[in-house]
Amino acid sequence: MSEAALPAAAATPPAAPAREETPFRRFVRSFVEDRLALFGLALFLLIVLLALAAPLIAPQNPYDLASVDVMDSRQPPGAVSGEGFTMWLGSDGVGRDLLSGILYGLRISLMVGAFSGILAATLGAAIGLIAAYAGGRTETVIMRLVDLQLSLPSVLVALILVAALGKGVDKIIVALVMVQWAYYARTVRGSALVERRKEYVEAAQSLGLSHARTVFRHILPNCLAPVIVIVTVQTAHAISLEATLSFLGVGLPQTEPSLGVLIANGFQYMLSGSYWISVFPGFALLLTIVSINLVGDRLRDVLNPRLEK
Repeated sequence: MSEAALPAAAATPPAAPAREETPFRRFVRSFVEDRLALFGLALFLLIVLLALAAPLIAPQNPYDLASVDVMDSRQPPGAVSGEGFTMWLGSDGVGRDLLSGILYGLRISLMVGAFSGILAATLGAAIGLIAAYAGGRTETVIMRLVDLQLSLPSVLVALILVAALGKGVDKIIVALVMVQWAYYARTVRGSALVERRKEYVEAAQSLGLSHARTVFRHILPNCLAPVIVIVTVQTAHAISLEATLSFLGVGLPQTEPSLGVLIANGFQYMLSGSYWISVFPGFALLLTIVSINLVGDRLRDVLNPRLEK
């Protein structure tokens, strides 16, 4: 090499080391590759934001019956209410602004779906772990209860529980938890059986760790991937089931305008031309469920590469 080339070679900066890809970055990169999943996530975040901001952007408080004027009932979209604000989506059969009712109804639907999903996942995961780790008769009894639970229609079980417990958000959450826990128990039990045969479990047992620590500190973290997928699917199912119960009149009372109640209020007016009372809340419910399912489908593919299409 000539002397003139030496300074040029020395001036060349060394190549930057490649950034190590962490599991979280790999997960994000795989998730954003699907534009449909990104659309579902953006739509779901928008719905959550609108629900949280309902008291700020809703022109009317649908819970305040004193502010509801019966003369405003069944007004078409774009009509002006007696209080002077524009009802962009019209009003229902009792005079409530439909846009306000949908925004507050989304709050109820998301709250019911989130709380029932978290509680059912906690209960079902604990039962599934116990069944897989204990084995023997304990596992047999638990899994027969799971099979019995899954053999019954969800709507029928929820109807019976809500009829026995009464109306109210807390009663619906309890009923949905009792309906959904078996899905988590079966999923976690299948994953835990695979993890229980691995060497790190034998190492934990040989070190004298307690059964609770072995199960919840070592086996459970390796079973969370399928649980996350089930949470998204069951959250959408819980939202639709709550709407079904409210539509049938056994969920929330008429004074709490959930999406199911709003759809039920307009069902009798569908053939008379007042289509908006049921169509707009049904469309909001459909968008919510579809957005959650789009995210859940992508999570299933990313967390389980064998299912990648």
